[in-house]
Amino acid sequence: MECCLSSMCTITMSHHGSSLTSLPALGFYPTTTTTTSSKRRQQVLIKASVAVQEETQKTIPALIRIGTRGSPLALAQAYETREKLMASHSDLVQEGAIQIVIIKTTGDKILSQPLADIGGKGLFTKEIDEALLNGDIDIAVHSMKDVPTYLPEKTILPCNLEREDVRDAFISLSAASLADLPAGSVLDNFRGNVQTRLRKLNEGVVKATLLALAGLKRLNMTEHVSAILSIEDMLPAVAQGAIGIACRSNDDKMANYIASLNHEETRLAISCERAFLLTLDGSCRTPIAGYASKDENGNCLFRGLVASPDGTKVLETSRKGLYAYEDMIEMGKDAGKELLSRAGAGFFDS
Repeated sequence: MECCLSSMCTITMSHHGSSLTSLPALGFYPTTTTTTSSKRRQQVLIKASVAVQEETQKTIPALIRIGTRGSPLALAQAYETREKLMASHSDLVQEGAIQIVIIKTTGDKILSQPLADIGGKGLFTKEIDEALLNGDIDIAVHSMKDVPTYLPEKTILPCNLEREDVRDAFISLSAASLADLPAGSVLDNFRGNVQTRLRKLNEGVVKATLLALAGLKRLNMTEHVSAILSIEDMLPAVAQGAIGIACRSNDDKMANYIASLNHEETRLAISCERAFLLTLDGSCRTPIAGYASKDENGNCLFRGLVASPDGTKVLETSRKGLYAYEDMIEMGKDAGKELLSRAGAGFFDS
């Protein structure tokens, strides 16, 4: 607690580095006084301090610790979540009420190998899930593309923020579109964040790269885009452009906070796409795409695609039905079963 003995100053108490509240300094001056005056002054200071503490207890909300990866895109998504929480809950507006905790995942640590070679699923979420279950963070913010089709026990994911643009962006320094690339051109097939992949492009390691437009928009980096691929030309990856927020299943307070941010149309679409993915049980080597959207009549239109690992065979299907949870889950599952049946033995090994 800092005290300024002047009628024009304030008494301010800080807690964990965050300024909490302030009260008038009650007219004290740094003058020589009698012992009685000093005691009286101390008593008033104590009362002022107690008043500050009591006011603090009334106004300081429970701290929310947001767990996230440390890439620029992951941080942009975490800050977007923080801003939405602050806009929706007045008790979270105060500085320091929400903290962002960076967690390095296996997928961030090992960049030299394909994801499938180091475990495949959950490589960008495992350590964050562990921190959530251990109580080191209160909520976890994920790119839904990174989230396995199963959730760890004792966690829930009740919230999807409104989805960004699901399309893919073509980026090249020498071609305006995929069709303009010369035969034999090398496209980006390495791992890394947006900045790393753009740097490889600038260094001439590759002639072009494809990136999710949603990430470029969240990073305000759309000036790099050469062309945007239509959904008809390139069906997006399952859950592309969507952010998910998880918490512990027994934490009603956090569940209520994040439920207020949920965009139901997005949540239903993601649920449909993930049901499709779960049925196919795709690995990181399996090219799978799926997109659920609401048509002009308010119905769900789902389109799904699976390709052989070498890209020589492509199977597609579609479904249409009510834009409702149970119906959309069934659409996703049914579409997945159809493609599995059509693919037959050996399709995913070619």
